[in-house]
Amino acid sequence: MNSSDRTLADLLRSALSADPARPLVTFYDDATGERVELSVATFANWVAKTANLLQGDLSAEPGDRLALLLPAHWQSAVWLLACSSVGVVADVQGDPAAADLVVTGPDTLERARACRGERVALALRPLGGRFPQAPEGFADYAVEVPSQGDRFAPFAPVDADAPALAVGGVELTGAQLVARAREDAGALGLVPGSRLLTGRTYDTWEGLSAGLFAPLAAGGSVVLCRHLGQLDADGLVKRVESERVTNTAV
Repeated sequence: MNSSDRTLADLLRSALSADPARPLVTFYDDATGERVELSVATFANWVAKTANLLQGDLSAEPGDRLALLLPAHWQSAVWLLACSSVGVVADVQGDPAAADLVVTGPDTLERARACRGERVALALRPLGGRFPQAPEGFADYAVEVPSQGDRFAPFAPVDADAPALAVGGVELTGAQLVARAREDAGALGLVPGSRLLTGRTYDTWEGLSAGLFAPLAAGGSVVLCRHLGQLDADGLVKRVESERVTNTAV
């Protein structure tokens, strides 16, 4: 990756330039049997569409705070990169009442209603499916995002020294986030081409870093496993082999 990259969006652009066809996020939900694999190009397309939704339809601006109430999931990873692309602060499991916008999964809808700004709900169904009926007071992400543009350009430049992420009581700028992700990549032994399997949740820095930031910073990829505890030991061994896993953080 380029040493000049200072935001998550920068890291993604570098990955896209280097090898758009390689896998970036491989997602498993061991409660449902779902598996989704996204190449760098496919992931970047989802990010562009989501960033356009965020900046255009939801009128988000740099510095706005978005309460991100989502579990470890490939769509959560997309939203983290979309926030970085626009300059919005992703407040992971933050207080919706204190946020300008909220993005929620189906299990936190009532909590998300405390947000007085725009509200988006994700069904988190296989293949990015929509709700059978959109929750009252929420835009259904799966309905709104497909029509968004495949290319994204921010209305205002994103400041790498402005707040970008809040998690576990810590707030980081874009540049600090990238620096920590690079440090973690080194500590995890990640190099370009590494495949990191993780079952960590997305409500801590350690989970976010292993589940997205460190592999992206290293030029590697992540095998992101939700409900990994439901997979037995033999199943885990088979997954490590089939996914060509080189490193683990479970």
